[in-house]
Amino acid sequence: MSHEAHEPETPHLDFGGTTPYEDYVKADVLTHLQHTLSDDPGEMVFLVTTQVMELWFTVIVHEWETAAKALRRDDVPAAIDALKRSVRELEALNASWRPLSGLTPAQFNSYRGALGEGSGFQSAMYRRLEFLLGDKSASMLVPHRGTPRVHAELEKALHEPSLYDEVLRLLARRGHAVPDDVLRRDVSRKYEPSAEVEAVWTAVYAGDERDEAARLGEALTDVAELVWRWRNDHLVATRRAMGAKAGTGGSAGVAWLEKRAQKSVFPELWTARSHV
Repeated sequence: MSHEAHEPETPHLDFGGTTPYEDYVKADVLTHLQHTLSDDPGEMVFLVTTQVMELWFTVIVHEWETAAKALRRDDVPAAIDALKRSVRELEALNASWRPLSGLTPAQFNSYRGALGEGSGFQSAMYRRLEFLLGDKSASMLVPHRGTPRVHAELEKALHEPSLYDEVLRLLARRGHAVPDDVLRRDVSRKYEPSAEVEAVWTAVYAGDERDEAARLGEALTDVAELVWRWRNDHLVATRRAMGAKAGTGGSAGVAWLEKRAQKSVFPELWTARSHV
């Protein structure tokens, strides 16, 4: 037997066209979507980071829609699995702020003009994410009237039950005293906290913590905490880059973000803890 060293075989490299990797990932498309509008080298970081955030919004929306569908068919384990995946994805989304978190006003101003009237406030995928959380408003469709497909997707999301609506409907089907006015509410409107729903969660948390409802509540709380952290990280990054100036696209900037950061997601999950 020969003991000579052999070089590993060279992998097959000629695919007669694009590679299978490219066919699946579309890397060439992704890496040629960056068209900077200023000469500042920092604009590339801002643009790519923003695009990465949009991709994370997309996958998180997918997970929450998957969870909502599972809840409609009473498959709580599948819903919890989707929520847990979204927690890891939210952690990655929140880490996207790091490249931008140290921006000085001078650095941001060097390419801020390239944004023109553009603002993250106009992100359609982020709006779908917020709609799934129950923060709905028909007025948020207005900026997207010029793009029929996006507008139709948002309008559909506006009139569908939110993730939290599906959770409360499941709890009601399982015998919890969710009030009719909550179950039959206009789901195209923003969800408002309910004392009766708070009582439901209080009872859930006072019971067996291994129960599916309790585990579902904790998975939702993990999601809510990371959404809150996202909002706060957004606030801090914006405050550091531009202070209290008006935001791009005519938005209120820091003042608006401060209000957002004060609001709880799935509010009764938080207030019920005071009564357990």
